[in-house]
Amino acid sequence: MAREHAHHHHGPGDHGHHHDHGDILHTHAPAGKMGRAFALTCIILIVELAGGAISHSLALMSDAGHVLTDVFAIGLSWFALRQSVKPADEKMTFGYARWGILAALLNGLTLIAITLWILWEAYHRLEHPSAVHSLWMFVSAAVGICINLYLAAGMRDEENLNVRSAVLHMLGDAAASAGVIVAGIVILLTHWYLVDPLLSIAIALFIAFGAWRIVRQTIKILMEATPQTIDFREVVGKLKAVPGIHDVHDVHVWAITNGQNALSCHAVLDGNMTIRESQQILRDAEHCLAHFGIGHVTIQIEDGSHPHDNRALCKAQDQSGEHHHHESDH
Repeated sequence: MAREHAHHHHGPGDHGHHHDHGDILHTHAPAGKMGRAFALTCIILIVELAGGAISHSLALMSDAGHVLTDVFAIGLSWFALRQSVKPADEKMTFGYARWGILAALLNGLTLIAITLWILWEAYHRLEHPSAVHSLWMFVSAAVGICINLYLAAGMRDEENLNVRSAVLHMLGDAAASAGVIVAGIVILLTHWYLVDPLLSIAIALFIAFGAWRIVRQTIKILMEATPQTIDFREVVGKLKAVPGIHDVHDVHVWAITNGQNALSCHAVLDGNMTIRESQQILRDAEHCLAHFGIGHVTIQIEDGSHPHDNRALCKAQDQSGEHHHHESDH
């Protein structure tokens, strides 16, 4: 039977073969917000660097170091969002959507690096406490809280993983700034200067926890793992239940970027079926997969005589690069 590929880029109610540009239009909004976030974060950096230098507060300087990472991270996220709307071309057939995933990964790694720096500086401060002037801690941290909460609130509903990583930076800064104010109050009332490096350690641990979650998510996408929101076995079961499909194999489910899921598989149909007759089966399969949030579908149809393994997962390749279960190339 001739091989046929079904390409699906639309919702369950539309079976025309076209590309949906809704994601591209949606991306312009967070890109504009990210540009504003970049400018305002630069203001926070300047204020906290000045306040940290004047007050001699490690907690404030640690937060400023985190903000410096934010300036880089948000700037990179902004660039990635602009790149991700570029259309696919012959060299990048999936488009540039994974710029955002790469940016999110780099953001997470830089957060981990700044965490190590904060812990190192806090260790030295615990050994040699120094006086801290609380007034400048209050002023600088208050500026940081107000701006970061304003920015995070404006982007809190975005699903883009890259934007979410930037929002994490902002919330982390706001929490750190709140801690700096609390530390300033303690120092003002008790002159217990050890609270400053102790707070720095708490900030570092908070940053590290969120950073690891972002890194783990981005690695899964780059490794083309099955998205967490999709049950692989359920997808296979639903495909096999589509009338006219006798079996499916070589099934792959992955995410091009956060929220853009894809699937490819081989489907075994009746060998006497015409191409026209197979179209309804393909449309039913596309409709079924749309309910799982899978919007990019490629189905290769075969008859029962085509060499294949009955397992849904493709077997590992041997050293020669040939599939163990294929007698000829697919």
